[in-house]
Order: sequence, then C-alpha cells, then structure tokens
Amino acid sequence: MTATTHRTAEEIGRTETGARLVPALGDQRAAADLQHVDTVLDNGLRVLAVRKPTVPMVELRLRIPFGGAGPLHAATAEVLAETILTGTARRDRIEIDTELALIGGELSTSVDPERLAFTGTALATGLPTLLDVLADALTSASYVDKEVAREAARIVERLAVSRTQPRVIAREALLKHCYGDHPVTREMPRPEDVEKVTAEAVRALHAEAVLPRGAVLVLVGDIDPEQVVADIRKALQGWQSDRTASVLPELPELAGGDVLLVPRAGAVQSQIRFIAQGLPRTDPRYPALQLANLAYGGYFSSRLVENIREDKGYTYHAHSGFEFTGSAATLGVDADTANEATAAAVLETRYELGRLALVPPDADELEAVRQYAVGSLVISTSAQTGLAGQLAALAFSGLGVEWLTAHPERLAAVTLDDVAQAALDFFAPARFTGVVVGDAASLAPKLAALGGFTVGEPAS
Repeated sequence: MTATTHRTAEEIGRTETGARLVPALGDQRAAADLQHVDTVLDNGLRVLAVRKPTVPMVELRLRIPFGGAGPLHAATAEVLAETILTGTARRDRIEIDTELALIGGELSTSVDPERLAFTGTALATGLPTLLDVLADALTSASYVDKEVAREAARIVERLAVSRTQPRVIAREALLKHCYGDHPVTREMPRPEDVEKVTAEAVRALHAEAVLPRGAVLVLVGDIDPEQVVADIRKALQGWQSDRTASVLPELPELAGGDVLLVPRAGAVQSQIRFIAQGLPRTDPRYPALQLANLAYGGYFSSRLVENIREDKGYTYHAHSGFEFTGSAATLGVDADTANEATAAAVLETRYELGRLALVPPDADELEAVRQYAVGSLVISTSAQTGLAGQLAALAFSGLGVEWLTAHPERLAAVTLDDVAQAALDFFAPARFTGVVVGDAASLAPKLAALGGFTVGEPAS
C-alpha cells in the first residue's frame, strides 16, 4: 500500500513562483428589492408580508410584547408558552400536530422578559391552515389543568438542569449586576415559582397579555403580500382588544464600573462577560459602531479572536456583539477560559478594547470588516428563514424592509474617521462593566492585581 503524503497549509498556499495570491474581494451586491406590504390591522396588529418565492414555503413570526413585573410573571409566562399549543376549544394537542403535519408545517412558541414569540413554517399552500391554528391558539387556548400540570413539571426538571450550566449562571449574574431587580433579569424563572403556577393563573395571563395591539406578525415566502394581508385579517378577526400589549420597561443606561467576580467553588473554567452601553439601529452612528465591533471581536478574523484564541490559545470561543432590548442597545464581550488562563485573558481583552480605541482600524481592516458586514447580511437574508428572522427583529423595534435594504449603503458610506470616533467613544475600557464567574479562591488574587474587581455572592 502506498503511503499518502499530506501537504501542510503553508505548502498548499505556495506555488513554484511564490505565494499563492488571495483573490481580491469582489463588489458586494446590494440587498434585493422586496415586494412587500407593511400595514396595521384594525385590531392594532402590525403585519409585514414579504414575497420571496425561492421555495414553495412560508415562514411565520409573531412577536407579542409580554412585559410583566409580578413576582410570578416569568414563571406563568413560561408555562403559558409551553401550553398554548396543547389544546384549544376546537382542537386537542393531537389534532393540532396532525393538521400542521399535513401541510408540512410546524408551530412553536418561546418567551422572554420582552416578548412572547410564535415561530411557524409550512408549505405555501398550507398557509390558511397555519393561520387558522394560530388564530385558534390566540383566541381560545384551553390550558386544561392536566396539560398545565404536566408541562409545568417538565419545565421544573429542565430548569433544574439549566441552572447548573456555567453560561446560564454567567448570564443571570451579568443581568443582575447591571440591572438589579429590573424585570429583564428574570429570563429564566425559578423552579419553585413554576411549581406555584396554576391553570387558572395561565388562563388569566392569556386574557390579560396575549393582545394584538402592539404585536408584529411577519410572513415571508412564496406568497402574494396583498392577498396574504387579506387572509390574515380574516383569520384573526376574532383576536380583538382595546388594550395594548405590555411593553417591558426601558432599561437604565449602563455606566462603566468594577467587574463582579462571582464565586463558583471548584470550577475549572471561567466565564468572562463584559458589557457597555451601545447604540440602537436607528442611530446614525450605528453603522460605524457595527464595523468597529467587527474589528474588535465580531467575527473570526477580529483582533480579540486573533489575540486570545489564535495567538495565545486562552479560549476556543471569544466574541463581541450587540443586544437590542426595546429602544436600548448594549455592546457585549464574552469568552470562556480555563481557570489558569482567566486573568491573562481578562488582561488581553481589556488591552484589545484600549487598542481599538487608540489604534483604530486602517483602510485594509475597515474594508475587510465592511465586506464581511455586507456579505453576511446578504447571505443571512438570502433564505426565507433568515429573512423572516431579521425582519421580525427589526419590526419588533419599529423598523422594516426599508431599513434592511438600505443598510448596505449605510455601511458603504462609513469612513475611517467615523470608525475611529466610534472606537474611541464606545470601546474605552472604562465604559465597560461585567462579571467573571469562576473559582474565587484561585482567581481573586490575580484579578485583584489587575484592579477594577469586586467579589460578589456565590453563584446559586
């Protein structure tokens, strides 16, 4: 048998005449014009219907504002999301599943402190059935006692496991450190709260909070937008209320400050989470900040990834990006590291923040992140699923198709000076706060030497 000789990456990258040249980046295509209708129905529901006939399917996204401040709101909302599709006045769970299966469809729900979300898909010919099932759940979900009790028990089991996961612990610690008792911190209810939820409480929450006024319904697929809006108006004519869905209270603005070390005794890994105030998508400076973020840690060739992953091997995962809540936006940095590398990773993460602020991207770096930003936007919206997800997020923030299609032009107009100013204004290390979750006995002395750390209560 002849042995196979494998070439190294360096050998592959060279020819007899020298290094193999990397092809120049081509011109990015602008986002295609999208035939669509964007309107508000009489019941207050905003409908955004977009024609994208790449495959004979349709994607559905419904987002209902679902803010609540009561002590059991998060737990009750979680049970509601898990049981709203388990039965209605006209269908039981099996009938719902069967009707969706016959149209090649699915319909699922999720909830967080800001919204109740429905995600659906079906063959385009099956859209009337999908809308009928959705309308049935919105107007006559039954929440049978035994179904609520069964799903609540499953949620309790799931939460017991989830709350032991390091990333979940870090997320909850970060939110509490930044926002205290704000409802946004209750992303995941406590198991003991879920155990208190009754079917009667779930039915009451549905009547009080599952409302069309202020909600957004997005449909993308092989559809006629004008006809689909008429179909939606007919299907959802029974979903009515004079009240408006409850919006999450605005988040307080973040200020930089000490990072909280959250003790997790015996942990062999640490979770690093830094966060600072960002800009909403509607701000004229957002495109420049988006490109500055990509240069810092927003994609694989960013400075942060090159430093603490590729060069020093402190982590397999390092990333920075935006989170949008209501009209607010935050800029976050996260990395998971081995215990012995945590302090060094924190040092390098802060160093790269300062370096971006003081040594902003040059022309080549800016063009690379610009190409990535435009290209990834085009790719992510080339399929029905990606476009529906993007539009649902934008529409929930009050934006629409026009913002999406015009964004490549905004990115193209960003200058070196724009990015330099965004880097200086938003990436200074002093603007950030955050948490590190890990073994305090070994981490505290090293992090104290870096400065800007306080030790908090152990992770629960």
